[in-house]
Amino acid sequence: MFHDLPPAIAARMRALESADALDRHDGTPRPERLRQIPPDTGRFLALLAAGAPEGALVEIGTSAGYSTLWLALAARQRGCHVTTYEVLEAKAARARETFAVAGVTDVVDLVVGDAREFLSTGPAIGFCFLDAEKEVYLDVWHEIADALVPGGLLVADNILSHAEELAPFRDTVLADERVDAVVVPIGKGELVARRRV
Repeated sequence: MFHDLPPAIAARMRALESADALDRHDGTPRPERLRQIPPDTGRFLALLAAGAPEGALVEIGTSAGYSTLWLALAARQRGCHVTTYEVLEAKAARARETFAVAGVTDVVDLVVGDAREFLSTGPAIGFCFLDAEKEVYLDVWHEIADALVPGGLLVADNILSHAEELAPFRDTVLADERVDAVVVPIGKGELVARRRV
C-alpha cells in the first residue's frame, strides 16, 4: 500500500519534496524552511504507524504536511485519524492546503498550537511522531511517556543529524525503564521507543 500511492497524495508529496530541496539551497530562512523527512523515512513511519496498537495517532511538528501524508495513509488503513500539531500559523496554512489537495482532510485533524499544552489531557497514544524544534523534545518526552499505551510507539526524528543537540533527550529515553528504545539509521536518524507492556 505504501509503494502504490494514491495519485493526489503522490503528486503533493513530489511537490513538497521539490519545495524542500529548493528551501535548502535558495537562502530561505531556517524557520521558514519545510525541513521535512525524506521519502524512505516516510515509508518507515507509515509501516510503524499502521502496525501500532490501538490509541491516538499523533504528530508533533506538521510543517507543510509531508510526513502527515504518510501518517494519513496509515490512519486510513487503521480506520482512524491522525492529529497533527503545528505552532506556526504560516506552516499550518500550507499544511491545510496540502491536506485539501491530497484529499486527506477526512483523516487528518490539524491543531494550531503547542502540543505540550494538549498531550497531558489528551487520549492514550498508540503512535507519536516527533519532529519539532529540538529544544522541546525532552519536554514532549516527559508529557508523552506515560500517555503511550502498552506497546505504543514514539518515533523522534533527527537523532543522528542533530546528535549533540538531542543527546540529553536520546540518553533520557534510552535509559527510561518504561520503554525499549533503539536508534534506527534511516534518513536523519530515528529514535524508536516502544512502551513496555
